[in-house]
Amino acid sequence: MSYLLLTNAILINEQKRFESDILIKNGRIENIAPAISAKSHYHIIDANGKIAIPGMIDDQVHFREPGLTHKADIHSESTAALAGGITSFMDMPNNHPPILTRQALADKYALTKKKAVANYAFYMGSSNDNLEEIKALQENECCAIKIFMGASTGNMLVDNPKVLENIFSSTPHLIATHCEDTPTIVKNEAHYRKLYGENIDFALHPEIRSEAACYLSSSFAVALAKKYNTRLHVLHITTAKELALFSSQPLQEKLITAEACVHHLFFNADDYAHKGALIKCNPAIKTKQDQSALLHAVKNNIIDIIATDHAPHTWEEKQRSYFHAPSGLPLVQDALLSLLEFYHQGQLSLEQIVNKTSHAVAERFKIIERGYLRENYWADIVLLDLNTPHTVTKENILYKCGWSPFQDYTFCSSIDTTIVSGQLAWQKGKYYPTQGQRLAFRSE
Repeated sequence: MSYLLLTNAILINEQKRFESDILIKNGRIENIAPAISAKSHYHIIDANGKIAIPGMIDDQVHFREPGLTHKADIHSESTAALAGGITSFMDMPNNHPPILTRQALADKYALTKKKAVANYAFYMGSSNDNLEEIKALQENECCAIKIFMGASTGNMLVDNPKVLENIFSSTPHLIATHCEDTPTIVKNEAHYRKLYGENIDFALHPEIRSEAACYLSSSFAVALAKKYNTRLHVLHITTAKELALFSSQPLQEKLITAEACVHHLFFNADDYAHKGALIKCNPAIKTKQDQSALLHAVKNNIIDIIATDHAPHTWEEKQRSYFHAPSGLPLVQDALLSLLEFYHQGQLSLEQIVNKTSHAVAERFKIIERGYLRENYWADIVLLDLNTPHTVTKENILYKCGWSPFQDYTFCSSIDTTIVSGQLAWQKGKYYPTQGQRLAFRSE
């Protein structure tokens, strides 16, 4: 399919809305114009007035490969991502074994090249003892350095202040942090164990992974970034209090940026009553007031990026009691649709959603020739049908774990078509085999 012509679309791109055709040649956008003449060798997709946007770039996923492929794998989760309008993903380093060396990073890229059906990049992990590996990183080896400044699995909690100072002071790479203070969490766990033993209600999760735990850690990360003039991206902000750490200045002027995740925008603490372990995640989904503050911060550019933190576990694992049910939920197939609910409610514009899920991600991570509908850029395009509802059912869930926190929910919109690097990848519920490409990043 060397030529693909998309006709009669309404483009949402760079804060503009306009009708246009898009001609794609050899994976790239060759022409954007109101009426492009079709030729016999073109494959034509008539958008019929549907909305065309640049595909979502998800900067935070856990696709579980290598090491935990009973929960998920690169092929299954990237396929689900395509069905959800996500054309590129950045996978986290807490694999088994963890990605703490340049060789492990290279091995993961080699593995993924054979399996990913969406575009991809990876984080380099950090620990208390891999500083030299981080310093040796070359351009384009990773999308960023991930620091778990809070409880994590394996050898990936960085709680040595000297190591943190060394990483923040020495790396030219973007640092992305998970910010929760482990001593505070441990203290809270002990408190509630004393009260309730092992029989802890999931509604107490935001009290255990508390506002204080989040703020202590995120404020420390921001202070380090300011001290060393480090590029910092704080992942999955969940509390109103933390928002005061960030500014609303234009993205290109920021060294420090903030992210919200779709589930923290969509759910709040009241949902534990009927969702329980299914929405247990770290950091925790918090109060209605926090949820409202996050949405306000998205509107006012304090939150720069919206991501998923897609982190699947098996259904059986999620049936366990509080301390034994793992944290994390599958989200990539439903993320963009959940954000479109805010559009239908009149709370977010399509332009804002596109900016937070695509434009801003490309700018913050310096992704080359993606994230926009521009001539000569790679053709990562999604057609949205705002008038056809989509109900999440057991039968249409593509996650390997087989469940979704949105099951039985009916979204107002649906994903009609997903195009990845010029390849038709998903259309009207059908997957077409594609090959994802490795993302490339600018160094300047």
